[in-house]
Amino acid sequence: MLDSVQLTLMMGPIIAVPVPATVLESLAEVEVNIYDLEPSGFKLTFSIAKQSPLQLLFLLTGGMPLLFMRCILVVTVNGVANVLIDGVITRNDIAPGDKGSNSTLSLYGRDLTALMDQSKWSGFPFPACAREARVAAMLAKYAFFGVLPAIIPSILFDISLPIEAIPAQQGTDLQYIRQLAEEVGYVFYIAAGPAPGTSTAYWGPQVKVGPVQPALNTDMDAYTNVESLHFNFDQEKSKIPLVYTYIEQIGTSIPIPIPPVNPLDPPLGAIPPIPTNLLPPDLTSFRDDFSKLSVAQATMMALAAGAASSEAVTCEGSLDVTRYGGVLSARKLVGVRGAGYAFDGLYYVKSVTHKIKRGEYKQDFTLTRNGLVSTVQTVSP
Repeated sequence: MLDSVQLTLMMGPIIAVPVPATVLESLAEVEVNIYDLEPSGFKLTFSIAKQSPLQLLFLLTGGMPLLFMRCILVVTVNGVANVLIDGVITRNDIAPGDKGSNSTLSLYGRDLTALMDQSKWSGFPFPACAREARVAAMLAKYAFFGVLPAIIPSILFDISLPIEAIPAQQGTDLQYIRQLAEEVGYVFYIAAGPAPGTSTAYWGPQVKVGPVQPALNTDMDAYTNVESLHFNFDQEKSKIPLVYTYIEQIGTSIPIPIPPVNPLDPPLGAIPPIPTNLLPPDLTSFRDDFSKLSVAQATMMALAAGAASSEAVTCEGSLDVTRYGGVLSARKLVGVRGAGYAFDGLYYVKSVTHKIKRGEYKQDFTLTRNGLVSTVQTVSP
């Protein structure tokens, strides 16, 4: 059980500062959606009087260019600060009150990837630059906003000489960074924190190992700390990626099945789903351009696709933070207890939705894993 939960709202042009007490008092509801790979977003709902100066203030700031209106949400649970999101406001909606009631103003926003998706830099050259160096150069533009790069070098080392070819950017910074990540089987996302005003831009392999969060308990009487859990097992989702790679020595392409085995994505379920494309015509390449790629590049891309397709077990649920005793975070592992032999064990937290009102803090979440039956004997409470 929690002793205290405190919400801090910071807003401002470029550099966000704590809002005045009058603004925080008019805040009626907060919703923050955190996804493991997709851009995260938020919604702030204010209840304000028709003649309140806050109405004009919010409309003016909401109409400013996207680059300049920043919003940071920090929730402090039992003295531990958790930065929920650091982003920018993209639009606002207002619903005038009826019969003297207050108006409802809603501000919508995205994380700092919105800043990276504004201007197209197509054609900008990166001579003699590896993919990691190109990503670092693009992320350096956003250091002023507290974006700290976390770049994991890939095993592919294919720097071309400037006299032969010069790589050039295609699209916005966000589009090109994601393209470079996809070329080596990596992922890219921006995670808020760890301190307010800073964010971590991660470019590297998707990691599903690490510390385990406190367990989600269901049907355990006084130890139950979730409101609902719903499990789904989709056998048809599991597929083996098939890679056709061109062998220059023999002048032909050969098929290579890639099993979903990844040291950074270990089996969380003891019984994996049986792939549904073991026989022709289902056993086909999931990309048409693999024969043009090197064996190493095609293998890394196929491993990433295989890991995603093996997540056949999905769990959706909700909890009350005051009952759970802390904040459930996305992109980490969590244990499940009391759901039965097939579904107990460790899961990867794919997404989390924070819903905060006065006197209430709840979370909806989605968990995934790649098999039935737990791979560990016990789950820490």
